Amino acid sequence: MHGEYKVPGGKLVVVDLDVREGRIADFRLAGDFFLEPDTALVSIDAAVTGLPETADVAAIAAAIRADLPEGVQMLGFTPEAVGTAVRRALVTAPGWRDFDWEIVHEKAVSPRMNLALDEVLTARVGDGRRRPTLRMWEWDSSAVVIGSFQSLRNEVDPEGAARHGFDVVRRISGGGAMMMAAGQIVTYSLYVPASLVAGMTFADSYAFLDDWVLQALRSLGIEAVYQPLNDIASPTGKIGGAAQKRLANGGVLHHATLSYDIDGQTMTEVLRIGREKLSDKGTASAAKRVDPLRSQTGLPRAEVIQRLLDTFARLYGAERGTITADEYAEAERLVEEKFSTDAWLKRVP
Repeated sequence: MHGEYKVPGGKLVVVDLDVREGRIADFRLAGDFFLEPDTALVSIDAAVTGLPETADVAAIAAAIRADLPEGVQMLGFTPEAVGTAVRRALVTAPGWRDFDWEIVHEKAVSPRMNLALDEVLTARVGDGRRRPTLRMWEWDSSAVVIGSFQSLRNEVDPEGAARHGFDVVRRISGGGAMMMAAGQIVTYSLYVPASLVAGMTFADSYAFLDDWVLQALRSLGIEAVYQPLNDIASPTGKIGGAAQKRLANGGVLHHATLSYDIDGQTMTEVLRIGREKLSDKGTASAAKRVDPLRSQTGLPRAEVIQRLLDTFARLYGAERGTITADEYAEAERLVEEKFSTDAWLKRVP
């Protein structure tokens, strides 16, 4: 069995192994990482060989740490990364380039329509009716988007939202509220089969699915890093955050919003959580807490988006595609039946 795992911001970890009588046999670790002393490679191979094939990432990492010689240096990878590669080998998980990717970047639609498209396209990828897809959002109006499990009254100031022209909507993924001003954010969604993240912990899958974004941002001169669980940041502040939803049919939605610009005062007047976190720091700190791409790159929003799309296409061989009329129609029905209803918006009052 063969497994690979690219450490976000780090190196490639490659494992080959056999399974005999329920235990890992003939384990061999390879990759473009750094390891000192190099004899530690033998220790890692020995630590994994003989483990039950059911061992999870934590158990594999613990066995490796227990056998490592004192003072060993692992650069670009961790025992947990080895464990993830092992789990991916045991479930024969595919890599990015094993899929035929599509990129869609189309007309601006309403916040509710963007959310409905997320559900429709994720379900279609899970059913095998659509290729795995990266979609770049465009917005025709501004909105506060709250997480699936958040309390509406605790997160949003309705008077502030109305005064500043923000609609309030609820998405299908968890996580926190996002103030999404049209033209001031960059939002994208990945619709992928669950097999792409097989063998990974939920937390690891976040970083794995956004590693291409870090590469794109670094090509723009931003020292981008991933901060667990779901933040993309730089040394000068947070850039954005991600969220996920996994459907029963095997479709995985991973979407993220990056701040291109920000109005700190508006944020504290629209989001209650923003006001609570920043009330003792002043509006100036609100702007510092999220460091937008505009100030870090000096580039127009369209150029930042194009760099993201070009990077994804180069890394994974993705081709431009479209959202079909049938998919738009299904999303429109979902807007009417779900995303525009009080039952959905106020399901957690």
